[in-house]
Amino acid sequence: MRKEILELLRQAGNQYISGEEIAGRLGVSRTAVWKHIRELRDSGYEIVSQSRSGYSLKEAPDRLLASEIQHNLNTKCIGTNFVCHDSIASTNDEAKTLALHGAIEGTVVVAEQQNGGKGRLDRKFFSPPGKGIWFSVILRPPFLPQEAPKCTLLAAVAVARAMQEFNLQANIKWPNDIMFENKKLVGILTEMSAEMERINYIVIGIGINVNIMPEEFPQDIRDTATSLAIMKGEKLPRVKFFQAVLRALDDLYLEVLADGFGVVMQEWRKYSITLGQKVRVIGARDGEVFLGTAADIDAEGALLVETENGCRRVLAGDVSIRPQ
Repeated sequence: MRKEILELLRQAGNQYISGEEIAGRLGVSRTAVWKHIRELRDSGYEIVSQSRSGYSLKEAPDRLLASEIQHNLNTKCIGTNFVCHDSIASTNDEAKTLALHGAIEGTVVVAEQQNGGKGRLDRKFFSPPGKGIWFSVILRPPFLPQEAPKCTLLAAVAVARAMQEFNLQANIKWPNDIMFENKKLVGILTEMSAEMERINYIVIGIGINVNIMPEEFPQDIRDTATSLAIMKGEKLPRVKFFQAVLRALDDLYLEVLADGFGVVMQEWRKYSITLGQKVRVIGARDGEVFLGTAADIDAEGALLVETENGCRRVLAGDVSIRPQ
């Protein structure tokens, strides 16, 4: 009901619409309309009322509410369903639970705050309330499990596309960290449930530092983390940026389903700050350390590193760019 009332208020623009008209068009009582208006105000909507004129929507909150995210989103797959939380341990954990119980493809779990967010290699991810976009997407693709790691690159390219819409240049460090001045803006974690030849589901978790100021980062990550607001020099509207990311994810995923990952790989190379650089690699499994030059990514998304002893293929691990 609140969604329908919001839509009528938006359609009215700067004009007032009476409670009687809203009630008549929705087939409810004026008392019910008043109660929903009150709940919308409690959620942060600035709705003014005027005797004999009715209600007018003056401003919507910059909160990650389903009603705001879905407004004019116009995606075909990503965002078919939203599960929104004020606070949660981990959107990825919630998304995996929902996927296990049959949640439809395109379901998005988003929270204002995470208390147990984590990134690659099980590192803790700082996710303060109202300052970022912390969300996970459930996919059920028809391709083979071997293709799943490339969804991580897809997510990075989607965020990069959204950044371009806001005149921000994205720099991707292999495989999926988006950086500014050698500090991390965005973290991505992809997890999968699969059988030998079939994916049950993929969950892509994305954490975007949007409006965090330098002094708000914990001391231990101030030298390694940054935000879009710091990059741009002003705060960004979180809902609009989130919508841009979801649209880019939707477009890229549909392209992948139709034509494969070629477009994703090509765009990833365009945004990459790793390729052509001297790198230090720490293997994810055995902890082996080696040096070389990042030459390219292969068809599987693995990083190809030229070393003194030949080309090494890195599927997982910690890759840092060495100063020239």
